[in-house]
Amino acid sequence: MPVISAAHELIESDVYIDLQPTLGRRLYAKCEGFNFGGSVKLRSAVSMVEAAERDGVIMEDSILVESSSGNLGIALSVVAASKELRFVCVTDPRCNEASIQIMRALGAEVVVVDEMHPTGGYLRSRQDHVRSLCERDPRHLWLNQYVNEANWRAHYETTAPEMVKRFPDLDVLFVGVGTGGTIMGCARYLHDNALPTRVVAVDAVGSVTFGRPPAPRYIPGLGAGVRPPIVDRSLIDEVVHVTEADTVRTCRMLARHGFLLGGSSGTVLSGALNWLERNDRDHRLTCATIAPDLGDRYVATIYDDPWVVDHFGEQALRYPPEEGNP
Repeated sequence: MPVISAAHELIESDVYIDLQPTLGRRLYAKCEGFNFGGSVKLRSAVSMVEAAERDGVIMEDSILVESSSGNLGIALSVVAASKELRFVCVTDPRCNEASIQIMRALGAEVVVVDEMHPTGGYLRSRQDHVRSLCERDPRHLWLNQYVNEANWRAHYETTAPEMVKRFPDLDVLFVGVGTGGTIMGCARYLHDNALPTRVVAVDAVGSVTFGRPPAPRYIPGLGAGVRPPIVDRSLIDEVVHVTEADTVRTCRMLARHGFLLGGSSGTVLSGALNWLERNDRDHRLTCATIAPDLGDRYVATIYDDPWVVDHFGEQALRYPPEEGNP
């Protein structure tokens, strides 16, 4: 086990769930929630802050600021606290209350933007607020995960090589898409090393990332109301879209086996199962996915019966869903 002296130093994860006994598939989930940020976003947070430090743009009085629906905000709160920096997270009402409390406990300032942009949703509203902060006070430094190359480079340099080392003959890699950092880092690494692994993107229904029409989304994490500029579709072999009701069902099914995973993880695993059911009926492929987060921050939403019924109906409590019901 590593010995660390700062909270942001613990980012590598060599924990995989073999889902064969649970799901009957040769599917491995790389668990990225076992760090002080609680998600894969700690990799991006460390990479972006340290790139800014190398570039000399973080001054003594700098205030880091970022738009986030939760996980990156927590990750940056950890890094900022660890490096004794100030941080402001601009989020929206979909952010879990537990995530907001965690960020504040770590010393971050949290601003909740509650007005939705008419075309860009909460994401555009958050970005507009960040721009306004930077214009009013030049001490604010926007790391801008949506265009920052250090976001995807974190996964090019760490996540992808770790997975290739563990599974050198991997057939398919499923990766959830939020800002696009994780999937672009992994896809570029596989492409640059001429590896034959297929890359399947998993997105949320209601996200506009891959040209689908926008729709209300209630679970923070994957998906976007504005197309992420760093996503290069040419490096992605296929895209699977997952309804939030299916995210809930998958999360709750896995919880019954002891795996309390987060919304992003449930979405990716639901998409992987859907793809495998259509494309691997003989169960021959060896596949892996990245499970970005754990489920403790979702106990008041995904794992709360009244919340689920209120947002998705009683059918979302059942796995598998009944024939003819969404």
